[in-house]
Amino acid sequence: MNKTLIALAVSAASITSVNAAEVYSDATSSLAVGGRFEARAVMADNDAGDTKVNDATRVRVNVAGKTDITDTVYALGFWEGEYTDGNAVNNRHLNAGIGGDFGQVRYGKTDGSLGMITDFTDIMSYHGNEAGGKIAAADRTGNNLAYVGSFDIMGDNLTVKANYVFDNGSEEDGYSFGAIYALDMGLAFGAGYGEQELGTNTNRTAKQAFGAISYTHGDFYIAGLYQDARNASDNVFGNLASETRGYEFAAAYTLNNTVFTATYNYLEDRNASGKAADLTDSIALDATHYFNKNFRTYASYKFNNLDQAGDRTRAGTSDEFVLGARYDF
Repeated sequence: MNKTLIALAVSAASITSVNAAEVYSDATSSLAVGGRFEARAVMADNDAGDTKVNDATRVRVNVAGKTDITDTVYALGFWEGEYTDGNAVNNRHLNAGIGGDFGQVRYGKTDGSLGMITDFTDIMSYHGNEAGGKIAAADRTGNNLAYVGSFDIMGDNLTVKANYVFDNGSEEDGYSFGAIYALDMGLAFGAGYGEQELGTNTNRTAKQAFGAISYTHGDFYIAGLYQDARNASDNVFGNLASETRGYEFAAAYTLNNTVFTATYNYLEDRNASGKAADLTDSIALDATHYFNKNFRTYASYKFNNLDQAGDRTRAGTSDEFVLGARYDF
């Protein structure tokens, strides 16, 4: 199961669910349905100092279609929606394209190119990835033309991604690209870069660079992520900062059917000083038990190291405890 962790970083060539069930197939075409039911109880203090339990339960359903065009080229389509109580269905993915030995090309709402880099350390069942926020063009977004390819190089694996988000009239077009080189001995390297215009009235460009490294040995997995960003606050950090720098460290140990993970996240505003410069500072621990490939339960705790400073609320600096159960289909 430790290999699942490194697979998060190197299996970017397919976004279909690993548990998806094929519901139709013939000589040239297939259709698969997958998703998850995930119950999540989130316990944290509010601004009054009272501990509250929030229901963050969600359901995801995805449908993946594929049909052969020639012996080496195929067409594909993918949709995934997420529903939470009281909200409309959120279309997470909505795209179609072609694929082959050259890789895959998709257009629609699909992933950008930096998610596979943040996946090096985004391995927890709930917490983590607080220092890995991405600009919109590098994250999952619509009006997006994306390419991904995975290639064997003398037993090692090279995965490359590139995408371009078209201008929809508001001059918010952008692009990102990234690459991961995974050695057969368990060491992997990743790097990526993205830019995006921030609209007609801002006259600014968001820029973001990521670098990551990981190592898998037996049941142990360790990884580190570094990011440097300019003017990315409009898309990621809620106008908190225009120049940010951060990093995340992650470790995991697999014991039979249980995975123990820990992460440390730190993100700073390089234009601020004192306690207000710390945008994220947290340690998170979780344990996830896999009963089988379809069902798991987990407990996750985040130690929030931020102090109340500036416009930070008590709730925004509170620790957080989460209990979850997830059924994949």
